Amino acid sequence: MNYGSEHAGRWQRPANNNRVECTLCPRYCKIPEGKAGFCSIRKNIDGTIENIAYGRPTGFAVDPIEKKPLFHFLPGTGVLSFGTAGCNLGCKFCQNWHISKVKIDEANSIEASPEQVVKIAIDNNCPTIAFTYNDPTIWAEYAMDISILAKEVGIKSVWVTAGYITKEARIDAYENVDAANVDLKAFSQEFYGKITLSKLEPVLDTIKWLKNETDVWIEITNLIIPTLNDGDDEFKKMVDWITENLGEEVPLHFTAFHPDFKLKELPRTEASTLNRARKIALEAGLKYCYVGNVHDIGSSSTMCPNCESLLIERDWHSVLQNNIRNGKCPSCGTQIPGIFNSDKVYPNSLDT
Repeated sequence: MNYGSEHAGRWQRPANNNRVECTLCPRYCKIPEGKAGFCSIRKNIDGTIENIAYGRPTGFAVDPIEKKPLFHFLPGTGVLSFGTAGCNLGCKFCQNWHISKVKIDEANSIEASPEQVVKIAIDNNCPTIAFTYNDPTIWAEYAMDISILAKEVGIKSVWVTAGYITKEARIDAYENVDAANVDLKAFSQEFYGKITLSKLEPVLDTIKWLKNETDVWIEITNLIIPTLNDGDDEFKKMVDWITENLGEEVPLHFTAFHPDFKLKELPRTEASTLNRARKIALEAGLKYCYVGNVHDIGSSSTMCPNCESLLIERDWHSVLQNNIRNGKCPSCGTQIPGIFNSDKVYPNSLDT
């Protein structure tokens, strides 16, 4: 395989006028010969949709897992993070627009086979690989192949995603995924339609499916944007939906917006707004709610919901102390939901 060339897409069907319909995301793009869909990386080449970002990452970084953000998944460990180019949403506030809004041929991409990606994780002692920066949904075939190899050597896989994927694609796409942070961008179709050029309902359906029908550990992030999705009524509707459909133990992260891309005229999110949203969530019954993109040790640390003992203290993305033992609060024995490991177990070597 010549990585950096196209790779056949798994989800497609013939459409009228010599077009091919992509069935990977709810846009169901009907793509003419020689053209790409909305995401820019799924292209009709000779009557077949090809994933032209396969094997073409735009760079790697070793991050703390807390940066994804995942707070109940191997806290304090490193994760190999990377993305490609393109996106299947059109968020006007995109904070990774320099890669999500460019075509793969315009991106500063490199070549890396799935085997090479896994080896990079091994060489950097990363127990996890995160598909992030742009949405892995659109390059799912590449992420899937990496996850299969990673699993063989004890490395876990994480998706950082908007959850905009079809029912027919998600079963295969998430088969070897261990955790996901789903970006629930707002709780109104008006916001999704005008600000992200997408729909809310498929995202909610994906979140419910992940929580109730898979073994994938999930956490949810809501980026609060002043004047657009920062009302108390919207916060209340969101957290009520979460408690009713997902339960009280799914971690929820409220994070601060900073002016970027097409919304540079809006102000940064105040810390008081984040904590107002957090208060609403906690009063609604959510047990684990955090704030992010602001410095707030108290609201980004994990407390026992039963005895209020400090379990994990965080300063930005650093874990200052982790008191969880065998998945439980050491003071009262309450089981804390998540995937915790007090020992950093690094992956095995990859046979090549």
